[in-house]
Amino acid sequence: MEVVELEAVDAYLPVLILMIVGILFAALSFVASGLLAPRKKPTAAKLAPYECGIVPDREPPQRFPVRFYLVAMIFIVFDIEIVFMYPFAVVFRQLALFGLIEVAAFSVVLFVALLFLVSNGALTWGPAKILTKGMPSRTSDSTIARISASRSSDGQAA
Repeated sequence: MEVVELEAVDAYLPVLILMIVGILFAALSFVASGLLAPRKKPTAAKLAPYECGIVPDREPPQRFPVRFYLVAMIFIVFDIEIVFMYPFAVVFRQLALFGLIEVAAFSVVLFVALLFLVSNGALTWGPAKILTKGMPSRTSDSTIARISASRSSDGQAA
């Protein structure tokens, strides 16, 4: 039986081919998108926001609050932490005490970051809702009465 040794360049040939295929796919996607895209400019009706058959009566806010992005980043960071926990659990016995200390340090850093974000109000949404004195307790009947009263005061049919 003859053993054939590959040279270093031959070992990277599949990687090079995959990179070329990826670049070609991206380039051809841009070309196809440019050729197949509609040429007409959209009308005002097409650009108008539309949701569930309701035409909006006010302009949407221009920016998302920063808290939205902070919550998204917290989610991603903790999602990545969970992904790193699986390999750790698989090789836990080989890592022994060193691995446990490293994972604990990693988790403590993430937990401290979470505490910092929570203390800065990253998970606080909107203004604080305070019930005023003299308002009835919230029940189905009081909610219906409150909604009916606000619609009739706006001039809309109750």
